[in-house]
Amino acid sequence: MKSDVEADYVDFVTHQANALCRTAYLLCGDWKRAEDATQEALIRLYRVWGRIQRKGSVGAYARKVVVSTTLDGLRRKSSQEVVGGDGYFAAEPDPANPLGMLENRIVITQALAELPTRQRACVVLRYFDELSVDETAAVLGCRPGTVKSQTLRALDKLRTHPALAELSDLAGLGG
Repeated sequence: MKSDVEADYVDFVTHQANALCRTAYLLCGDWKRAEDATQEALIRLYRVWGRIQRKGSVGAYARKVVVSTTLDGLRRKSSQEVVGGDGYFAAEPDPANPLGMLENRIVITQALAELPTRQRACVVLRYFDELSVDETAAVLGCRPGTVKSQTLRALDKLRTHPALAELSDLAGLGG
């Protein structure tokens, strides 16, 4: 029989793993790396679950851990480990996915991959995860002004990216 704490953790993972993995994917552009980073983040989350749950900051902590784990993985590009056990990750697209059609997703993902890491993280957290400037700053461990300037620079680059010129979805970003 599972304890209530463990049952709460399993429920959280069941309902949040796809969103966390999507965030990781948008940061790194590789589903396997995203799944690996998400799994590592969920392991870290499990280790401190009781304490984080009592504070009531589970979602924010999980997002912060998945972002830092993904960005750490990008710094270690030589790692080619493949981790199995993707039972928590849906084989079908998330219906709440704001990216739209497959073609748009590929183009957007490629454009995001060309941004510097911090700018990419700001755009993903602000526009795909719909975090506020303050929430994004907390996840990235920086000041709100840094989030604003990095987001502005990233959006300027995305607006002038040749492959994104035909996508009307980006016209409203940051406008």
